[in-house]
Amino acid sequence: MVAFLTVVAIGTGLLSMPMAVEAGETTSWTSALFTATSAVCVTGLAVHDTAEHWSFFGEIVILVLMQIGGFGIMTLSSILAVVVSGRLGLRARLNTQAETKTFGPGDVRRVITGVAKVTLVAEVLTAAALTARFLIGYGEPFGRALYYGIFHSVSAFTNAGFALWPDSIMRFVGDPWICIPLALAVVAGGLGFPVYAVLRQHWRRPARWSLHTKITLGMTAVLLFGGALAITVTEWNNPGTMGGLSPGLRIMAGFFHSAMTRSGGLNSVDTSQMSENSWLISDVLMFVGAGSASTGGGIKVTTFALLGYVILAELRGEPDVSAGRRRIPEQLQRQTLTIALLSVASVAVGTFVMMVVTPFKLDRVLFEVISAFGTVGLSSGVTAQAGTAGHLVLTALMFIGRIGPVTLGAALALHIQTRRFRYPEERPLVG
Repeated sequence: MVAFLTVVAIGTGLLSMPMAVEAGETTSWTSALFTATSAVCVTGLAVHDTAEHWSFFGEIVILVLMQIGGFGIMTLSSILAVVVSGRLGLRARLNTQAETKTFGPGDVRRVITGVAKVTLVAEVLTAAALTARFLIGYGEPFGRALYYGIFHSVSAFTNAGFALWPDSIMRFVGDPWICIPLALAVVAGGLGFPVYAVLRQHWRRPARWSLHTKITLGMTAVLLFGGALAITVTEWNNPGTMGGLSPGLRIMAGFFHSAMTRSGGLNSVDTSQMSENSWLISDVLMFVGAGSASTGGGIKVTTFALLGYVILAELRGEPDVSAGRRRIPEQLQRQTLTIALLSVASVAVGTFVMMVVTPFKLDRVLFEVISAFGTVGLSSGVTAQAGTAGHLVLTALMFIGRIGPVTLGAALALHIQTRRFRYPEERPLVG
């Protein structure tokens, strides 16, 4: 947490410098703080248009902050998994390592190297595809095409959501050679290093995948394609978003938006013109977010899935909660409930405060708050007009949403205590 605060402070200072903005533009300290936090927390919400307000130096600062934030959160989350594994008792540690097939004490160097390799490969491939498209399809000079490719590759894989055009990616809504690589990079960044570590060893043998890998891949597919279907259906005839596109492009736009709710933050249609139904669907997808130890935010797909398994076991009257022929420990069930409920509380409090300090209605405010807490970066049009108080609230939500679930999950796992006595049991009425 201290490291992230330090990087945010340095970024705020750099973005406050006159050389960080275009001639004639000025930046308040709150705007610099907001932008630095948004970049380090790989969110993408912005109070100024990135291309028009920030100079080339300012854009490079944002690019570096995105890279540090994305790499840092993947590394931090993965290392915390190592620490948790090492601090558990011997039996629990062996069970954990047998289940994850990924981490163990002494793996810190391997984790850092692995995260760096995954990041480099994904960003280079995406940047190459984008650069080629800008160069060949749009006639951009090689230097500018390469810069566009690198910037948006980093923005997509880190799930940051910054773009160098005033309309984000809306001008490319009909270009699959731009939209598909960006969407795939966002999904790749949202899987998390533990999944890649397992796939690297056992990609041909799904039976040997860890439960975490199976849940992450399964839930990602369900939410990605289910969200795409729901968004496409609700926006099919909306003239402000997909109504004017061909059927094929509407499907692609729906898939792109669903991928961006994983925590990507780029938009190929005008999010502020979406229907309230689509905002609600997006709220759910953004709140769930991406995979653990990934560049994505939200409560994480594993948390969401485990909540479902807890409910299913209770409805069936089963004594144990199981998933994939594996029993879920009671401590992990309590940790899951704690993270989910505290996240709900953060969103509720943030929404209330934003309703007080801004003039916007509940549906737009809720969308913006969840986007900030889930470090998504999609906007219903609130952020730019939220004022200083609103910007400070969103800044706090971005930081809490980025660091909170990770550190809270690790703290809960490391705080397990044994007690040599138990109180008498009594059942209060429920329901």
